[in-house]
Amino acid sequence: MVANLVASAALTAWIYLIAGRGGFWLAAERDDGGPAPSAWPAVTAVIPARDEAEGVGQTIASLLLQDYPGAFSVILVDDQSSDGTAEVARRAAAAAADRLLVLPGAALPAGWTGKLWAMKQGVARALLSEPTYLLFSDADIVYGPDALTRLVSKAQADGLVLNSLMVRLRCESFAERAFIPAFIFFFQMLYPFAWVKRQDRSTAAAAGGCMLVRRDALGAAGGIEAIRGALIDDCALARNLKAQGPIRLSLTERVRSIRAYATVQDIRRMVARSAYAQLRYSPLLLAATVAGMALIYLVPVVLALFDHGLAQALGLLAWAIMAIAFQPVLRFYRRSPLWGPFLPAIALAYMAFTLDSAYQYARKRGGLWKGRVQSNVDGVR
Repeated sequence: MVANLVASAALTAWIYLIAGRGGFWLAAERDDGGPAPSAWPAVTAVIPARDEAEGVGQTIASLLLQDYPGAFSVILVDDQSSDGTAEVARRAAAAAADRLLVLPGAALPAGWTGKLWAMKQGVARALLSEPTYLLFSDADIVYGPDALTRLVSKAQADGLVLNSLMVRLRCESFAERAFIPAFIFFFQMLYPFAWVKRQDRSTAAAAGGCMLVRRDALGAAGGIEAIRGALIDDCALARNLKAQGPIRLSLTERVRSIRAYATVQDIRRMVARSAYAQLRYSPLLLAATVAGMALIYLVPVVLALFDHGLAQALGLLAWAIMAIAFQPVLRFYRRSPLWGPFLPAIALAYMAFTLDSAYQYARKRGGLWKGRVQSNVDGVR
């Protein structure tokens, strides 16, 4: 009897996720552009970079090769790098050096995360030229030549204050093939992209690798200062901006990340850096999350393999539904559909990564990135 009730709960959860969670699993929100505006507004890209010599050259080169018809320039904030990031950026911009400014970053003050402090400095410099839009980009992102044109045209057509792209993450190593599609699946489950763009929904999210933001809306939302201690800064910014106007988050194949996650440990560190922050550093939310994931992902498998009768049938059905729901994201990343039935095992690993995130926070090592511990600074909790 208990097994039947638990199996029914797991199946009911999946029916809700499929039918009532904004169609997140369909991966249908894509980066379509809009009609060409009568006048193309000025855009300034702001790139915070700390020890990004390996990829920043490709980022700068791809941005300076944009086919954007309006005024466009790039500010790279060199956040006290020790690997020659600034020089690599300058070499990449040799043919268009007048459109790149490399700004040396000041020392990190208390109460700020490193990335946001760098962004704040870049924004302050960009405001001198009063661009209509700011493009916030990570230093490991490569843009197709029409990416900015499409971002701006869509923002203009729909009156967006934020147009963000979930860039296509690298998916080459075994660890990436196993975990990256699931990362996107889980993110869309948490923040259904169809709900993000709806003004009647409170759901707000962005992907920090690529965010086109209206300058005036950012100012009205309190600027970067308003989120200075946020570890999950992109979603914090999205929440503030959604109060100012429409926002959008889409999948794209035109913009991609070149950051490698060669091993499972690389994936673990990526997830553990911010997972506990997502749970607001709450042990109760952590326990609830683990219990919920166990019910949704693990219980169906256990019942399907080790129970019998109705409980086993319901477990098999729930397992089949989750495997089918995973298929659109697998297709987007051109991965075999045979990964679908392994989603429970992947979810189990993500549960372990989340618990590790809480453990690292307890050790005062939370949010470790580029040698900085960021989730224990003042103002983050």
